[in-house]
Amino acid sequence: MFTPALSLTALSPLVSSFVAHFGEMGSRWGINRTVGQMYALIFVSPTPLNADDIAERLEFSRSNVSMGLKELQAWRLVRLRHFPGDRREYFEAPTDAWEIFLTLAEERRRREVEPTLSMLRNALLDEPGSEADRIAQQRMRGMHEVIELMTTWFDDVQRLDQKTLSQLMKMGAKVQRLLEYTGKLKPATKVEV
Repeated sequence: MFTPALSLTALSPLVSSFVAHFGEMGSRWGINRTVGQMYALIFVSPTPLNADDIAERLEFSRSNVSMGLKELQAWRLVRLRHFPGDRREYFEAPTDAWEIFLTLAEERRRREVEPTLSMLRNALLDEPGSEADRIAQQRMRGMHEVIELMTTWFDDVQRLDQKTLSQLMKMGAKVQRLLEYTGKLKPATKVEV
């Protein structure tokens, strides 16, 4: 049986610190501070929260909370919940860090990488009109190849189960040393600028 979150305006120092940090980081990640703080509060809440709970706890206007919740839903970072006998909408965030990371990466790819790849593909189809255009197109081709390679790699990583992905990430530079040892990778050289 679901019990709505208690009306609690004062956040604990632990939660307050986390919420404040996410607000500051949100602006660096391309979302506004308010949305970052809302996400952090929903993420650490032991029960789903409704818009009034969020507005009260963070001392935000109800309209800011409504807009922020729409943005968080568009990013697929919160899920809408309904409970019998309660007409309000409640929101909860996935608690699995891997799920959150993959969702964020997938959304950023959809919003930022895919439009860039599309633009580059179209630019590479054009016939260069001058030597400067040929050079520009050559550089765009290199950018396209790198982004396409990263996109393919991301697709491969997304198919891995969490345990395998975690093990791969923990291996870090060991993978590079293994490839160097087997002759499949040349040691990296530093580029002098």
